[in-house]
Amino acid sequence: MSTITVDENVRVTPSAKPIQTPAVVPAVLLLIAGAIYIAQTVKGRQALLFLLGAMAGLVLYHAAFGFTSAWRVFITDRRGGGLRAQMLMLAVATVLFVPSLASGTLFGQTVRGSISPVGLAVVAGAFMFGAGMQLGGGCASGTLYAAGGGSVRMLVTLAMFIAGSVIGTVHAAWWARTPAIKPFSLLERFGAAPALALSVAAFGLIAWATITLERKRHGRLVPEGPRGSWLQGPWPMVWGAIGLAMVNFAALALSGRPWGITSAFALWGAKILAGSGVNVAAWPYWMDASRASQLKAGVLTDVTSVMNFGIMIGAFIAAGLAGRIGRQWRVPAKSLTAAVAGGLVMGYGARIGFGCNIGAYFGGVISTSLHGWLWFVSALAGSVIGTRMRPWFGLSVR
Repeated sequence: MSTITVDENVRVTPSAKPIQTPAVVPAVLLLIAGAIYIAQTVKGRQALLFLLGAMAGLVLYHAAFGFTSAWRVFITDRRGGGLRAQMLMLAVATVLFVPSLASGTLFGQTVRGSISPVGLAVVAGAFMFGAGMQLGGGCASGTLYAAGGGSVRMLVTLAMFIAGSVIGTVHAAWWARTPAIKPFSLLERFGAAPALALSVAAFGLIAWATITLERKRHGRLVPEGPRGSWLQGPWPMVWGAIGLAMVNFAALALSGRPWGITSAFALWGAKILAGSGVNVAAWPYWMDASRASQLKAGVLTDVTSVMNFGIMIGAFIAAGLAGRIGRQWRVPAKSLTAAVAGGLVMGYGARIGFGCNIGAYFGGVISTSLHGWLWFVSALAGSVIGTRMRPWFGLSVR
């Protein structure tokens, strides 16, 4: 029977398995109860973001939509289906985002894009992240949905991701002083229509390049693989691409900014340290007014945190629907070492490089920010190094 490999932590088979009702029902009840609690204690919009995160988790799991493996198989075997799906995702999201960002409002909500400086911090952070995600076995979104789906190894990666994020906040001020140019936005520089045209042209060019290289290597485009039902998966990557574009657009409408993931990891780690008696509030990173407010407030008031919680529950529900919740407590020592190293490097890189594959790459590119493209190129280069390092830890390069 054929198997679709997302990462070494998530394997999806097309054959239907019984729905794991004893796991799915409590998870759905937890999701509903969590949304009600957040609506009552924070606000209704925050509860909707929690549910949106659950939808993202379900889409990520069922579509097996990974950035890590998509880049790795292109690097090693020139299979570009995953990269083309990413270009479709970016194109759909950009078409939705650019008019909204140009107007400044969306359904009455003030909105802004993810625009950051272009410099050494982005290059270094993205390069580290790219290498780290190949060792850790998943990117930021991949780590969350794989951990939520029951992967013990990815829970280790997540824990180290949080630790690396905290370390990154310690050095963030130094990296912020490294050489950089001011933020550059195609939308702000050229206007909506040219920015949209240039972005879509870039997506098309990358997709065309992957098709050319894949045909050169294999003589034809490699089929994606068998598909399952809409309830149990696996879904075609096209569904995942469109689904994630819609998730990001909904996040913009509800929160006023693009979807992000890793800032919450730094916040969780800081709160854990603060609860242990460490004076995290005295660190320069947390002296910023908005971050200081986040550190003092409850974690459920943080947009990124509630979406992350939702992603993990949504992925768990998806895994239960697919009949694939399982616990593999025994992780090979080398693989565990790679998870620790990968998580630490990803966390650190995300903090100094203005985000991860979701916040910096996805959010930056669809905001027409040059830093998003620089992040993509640098992270892809880091993935080349990380892929070459995988055999050191007994991991496959495919």
